[in-house]
Amino acid sequence: MMFLRGLVLVGVLGAGPLMAGPVPQEAPKNVSPFIQVQTASLRFNRWISGFRSRALRQGISAATFDTAFANIEYNTTVVERDRNQSEFSKALWEYLDTAVSDARIRNGRRALENNSRLLNQIEATYRVDKEVVVAIWGLESAYGAVRGSTNVIEAMATLAYEARRGEFFEEQLVAALQILEAGDTAPRNMTGSWAGAMGHTQFIPTSFLDYAVDGNGDGRRDIWSDDPTDALASTANYLRSFGWTLGQPWGVEVQLPDGFEYATARRENEQLPSAWAALGVVDLNGRAVPDHARASILLPGGAEGAAFMIFPNFEVLERYNTADAYVIGVGHLSDRIAGGPAIQASWPRSDGALSGPQRRELQERLTAAGFDTTKIDGRIGPLTINAIRNYQLANGLTPDGYASVRLLERLR
Repeated sequence: MMFLRGLVLVGVLGAGPLMAGPVPQEAPKNVSPFIQVQTASLRFNRWISGFRSRALRQGISAATFDTAFANIEYNTTVVERDRNQSEFSKALWEYLDTAVSDARIRNGRRALENNSRLLNQIEATYRVDKEVVVAIWGLESAYGAVRGSTNVIEAMATLAYEARRGEFFEEQLVAALQILEAGDTAPRNMTGSWAGAMGHTQFIPTSFLDYAVDGNGDGRRDIWSDDPTDALASTANYLRSFGWTLGQPWGVEVQLPDGFEYATARRENEQLPSAWAALGVVDLNGRAVPDHARASILLPGGAEGAAFMIFPNFEVLERYNTADAYVIGVGHLSDRIAGGPAIQASWPRSDGALSGPQRRELQERLTAAGFDTTKIDGRIGPLTINAIRNYQLANGLTPDGYASVRLLERLR
């Protein structure tokens, strides 16, 4: 799911750009706002009343607001999901076992074949590889089978009221109301995940406003219907907007030479593949990777796992979801759908994944040891990876930057 906003309208199957029109799907209900806010929680009622005033000041009509908020309740399930989501994690290889399973590859190839005309047109229009669009579709909703059934207005209102990330979710709630105001869908159809991700490819409301397109020319950007046209075209438009290059790989599995300097495997250390080849970094057939663009070396499983040469398209996929595991999942699934091989290298499967508290502890212990991670947030990003690498260099360890259970145990 994505975290940006705006509005673009392009006809994929139609005859050109389309006007955004309101096309209401149901008549607004003439209900007093004082009746609308009578949930089981008096405090939630008061918050809705206050939010209604803020929403109307931002251009939402009273009719749209009152129709959208009819019969909603405070949703305890979404609150529990929001509070507990960060503590669960899987090792990359466990994630890939599911994300790029035989069934998902098989279903992806079938989806590509069944929608070949549409996907070929999307690829030609947006210059985004069709297999990548299908892979995102597969990971986000199992090719449309699991799109989410939570009332998005109810979920966003609940989470905005809860205030843990109130500003973010109120922004999403206003965006959802703007979508309804434009007539792209009706309140009863605006369903999605507990976090407000919607449709076949799980756009959050602000991302919808920025990048959703009308692919079938019916005057609406309908990513919720059984027809995936608008959702798939919108996904391609999203990737194009961030600079996707058609035909450029997201990454290529490579083999590293004996004596490889692991400290050079940094995201900021970009070289042409021919320059990497001169250092002994080649593809699995022993040949230089073509000079698609400048690339860096990624070691998501440390020195004991697979190595990838990653290109600018990797960063484009990060705009959809910043987790390396997700990006590798989408990229590798797209390769498999296109007929490519499985990842050849083994993974350090005996080393389990760090939990959320363990990741924070790792950051705390690194910082206390003089290797500042800058943030203690439980996220293993570039700053923490560099801190790990510096610690490894100072202690005579292989500087692969990998956040492992063994590393935490050593720090303890």
